[in-house]
Amino acid sequence: MRLTNILLFILAAFAVACNSKESSRTVVLLDKDWKFMNSEVENGESLELETANWQIVNVPHDWAISGEFDKSIDVQEIMVIEDGEKVPKMRTGRTGALPHIGVGWYRKSLEIPSSWKAKRINIEFDGAMSHAKVYLNGNFVGEWPYGYASFGFDMTEHVNFGGENILAVRLENKPYSSRWYPGAGIYRNVRLVATNPVHIKQWGTYITTPDIQDGKGTVNIKTTMLNKLNESKKLLVTTQILSPAKAVVAELSTDTEFNKKAMVEQILEVSAPELWSVDSPVLYTAVTKIFEGGKELDSYETRFGFRYFEFTNNKGFFLNGKRVQLNGVCLHHDLGPLGAAVNYSAVKRQLDMLQEMGCNSIRTSHNPPTPELLDLADEMGFLVIDEAFDEWKYAKCKNGYNTLWDEWAEKDMTALIHRDRNHPSVIMWSVGNEIREQGIEGGAKYCQFLVDICKKEDPTRPTTAGFNQWQGAIKNGFADIVDVAGWNYKPQHYNFIHNKFPHWKMYGSETASTVSSRGEYFFPAEPKVHYTREPYHSSSYDMEYPRWATSPDREFAAQDSFIFMAGEYVWTGFDYLGEPTPYNIQWPARSSYFGIIDLCGIPKDRFYLYQSKWTDKEVLHLLPHWNWEGKEGETIPVHCYTNFNKAELFLNGKSLGVKEKDPTQLYRKYRLVWDVPYEAGELKVVALNKKGEPVKETVMKTASQAAKIKLEARSSTIAADGKELAFVTVSVLDENGILCPRAANQINFSVSGEGSLKAVGNGDPTSLESFVKPTRKAFNGKCMVFLQSTETRGAIVLKAESEGLEPGEITIETI
Repeated sequence: MRLTNILLFILAAFAVACNSKESSRTVVLLDKDWKFMNSEVENGESLELETANWQIVNVPHDWAISGEFDKSIDVQEIMVIEDGEKVPKMRTGRTGALPHIGVGWYRKSLEIPSSWKAKRINIEFDGAMSHAKVYLNGNFVGEWPYGYASFGFDMTEHVNFGGENILAVRLENKPYSSRWYPGAGIYRNVRLVATNPVHIKQWGTYITTPDIQDGKGTVNIKTTMLNKLNESKKLLVTTQILSPAKAVVAELSTDTEFNKKAMVEQILEVSAPELWSVDSPVLYTAVTKIFEGGKELDSYETRFGFRYFEFTNNKGFFLNGKRVQLNGVCLHHDLGPLGAAVNYSAVKRQLDMLQEMGCNSIRTSHNPPTPELLDLADEMGFLVIDEAFDEWKYAKCKNGYNTLWDEWAEKDMTALIHRDRNHPSVIMWSVGNEIREQGIEGGAKYCQFLVDICKKEDPTRPTTAGFNQWQGAIKNGFADIVDVAGWNYKPQHYNFIHNKFPHWKMYGSETASTVSSRGEYFFPAEPKVHYTREPYHSSSYDMEYPRWATSPDREFAAQDSFIFMAGEYVWTGFDYLGEPTPYNIQWPARSSYFGIIDLCGIPKDRFYLYQSKWTDKEVLHLLPHWNWEGKEGETIPVHCYTNFNKAELFLNGKSLGVKEKDPTQLYRKYRLVWDVPYEAGELKVVALNKKGEPVKETVMKTASQAAKIKLEARSSTIAADGKELAFVTVSVLDENGILCPRAANQINFSVSGEGSLKAVGNGDPTSLESFVKPTRKAFNGKCMVFLQSTETRGAIVLKAESEGLEPGEITIETI
């Protein structure tokens, strides 16, 4: 009863606002107080169903992330052709080994005011994993099976105006349906939208800027409207263009008359528009309104940017007439210890860290992203390849997208384009990744089918796909069908392909796939292919990779050699749950090793290698750590990731020589390397300018026994909105404040004040500790705590304790 009354109050308040301000469109975020049951429920949509024993949750919600790891969950005996396998193997952690399989029911009580009786009531989902079936008051409203798709339904005919309404959602995740952790539940946002019968359709505006020259910018806006009154209406459609400062810089009104559905096209001109770019992501807003006889029937806002770009066959990618190297990463949708449930501050943190590294582009691998990512990309200046599918009609997974292809491929592709085509950050539509049809005669028809949809719904952007079977993609015509060919792991073939097909535009759609575990180092430091060892870790010298992949250095060399390549998208920006290559058949490996940044958001050494290549920041990073007890006198390879050309290394004050980058040696071209007989103490590297003068230094010291815990937050304040997160890095230090690089202390956490512990993690891909319990082992000296605010201003106090260590404490203000 209490939950119903709360929502009644909220919706009643919106109703008052509608009446007092003549609001034409009301959007209510349905985020709180859902009831949830993680099992099949007979007649789970019924109004008479007893739900007293259901769990109360907020959405976005991932029902699996709080569960325990289990080797038997979704274990798959499968031959992965893409990995070069010839026989089936038993993969245990392929989808993360968390309890995402099965049925989940969500229910929410809605009190929809009687004052809305003349309105249309729609429900919008940004994503629900998966096979969503939606009901209102026991009536089936609609379904959408693809868990990454956004969708919406008109529920008006089933609404009980002035009384209680029960919204019910049934989801089902099937086994053998994914190659990675998909998450489970209503993991993206849900909205109730109330409009007048005459209104702008969901994703109903389509804005392009076809002509930007001579100090002017043309805005073409096509607005699709619905009329649910079944009678023709004479209407006025107005559009205002607002500058970043919210000043009106252009406006136009158009008369129209229609019944049921119509599209109005308007062309406006903006004087001296500021261009959207990577360095200056300027955004404008189009405000489109529908009037009848002076009364506003609807108002709809669309953000967009003025920019123009092109891919060329000989010089790469150009944005606003300037060549831009695509320094990109591929991103899966999960947020590590937070699971798949989207959180704005967590997505922003990922993008902030990637931008610090020099990344300027994202490939949404291998599915439509959450809308928050694209909103942030627009605001921060990221370029985005918006990807639709990992699978078409020919199966990679028994219950994968192949089961949906015939009925849903066109709907899903169209929905993606309609939702995302106004984002200036989006530069290409990717129709697929490593699709098995590449190697099948006649498979090109499926590619052409999707490309045709893209060209129909948005002819302004090029199409692409990630090809791993380069010979099949060429032979069967795939590379000719898409506008820009994406090559997965083919740096050795870039020049051959370019020479044979010089008219093709190309980039590295998936590169490197180097594997490493943060803080783990194994000797000798040398390239190893698909190498496994106990205790199931890969070396942070960043020279180990699967059989199809390579190192960052080799891809750097190819990109530097061939200007016709537009850039690269590293697999991956962050570690993700599932797909623990090369330990696919070794338990307890349950998350990836590919990330430049580990699963909980702590940078690996590789972060600084990319930062040294992709930015102008002065980077001088040493590895490995300098705690090698028992190895006195043994040779330790010391690598320095730097964008300085030369540096001098000192051990306990003694020079070990000056090293200069050597363009003739692959693993000396982008890093400096010394072989150092181990001696505890101080290792120092000093960068030298062209004159041999010291300009920067980095020091690494041998740590003594662990003595204390240090807590550091990315920000000392967060919003008191019940959603924003604080990200606290936990470090185990010796008495002198030096990180203990092998520390594995069990650390216990307590939280007080206006917040709660949302998650914990340590980046160890073999850890089976819970993500939600208030304790965590340090992994190589570090772990992470995620705190979430309440809706009350004040402070959150986090305390960290471990036996034998001085405790740590930090206060986060909530404002």
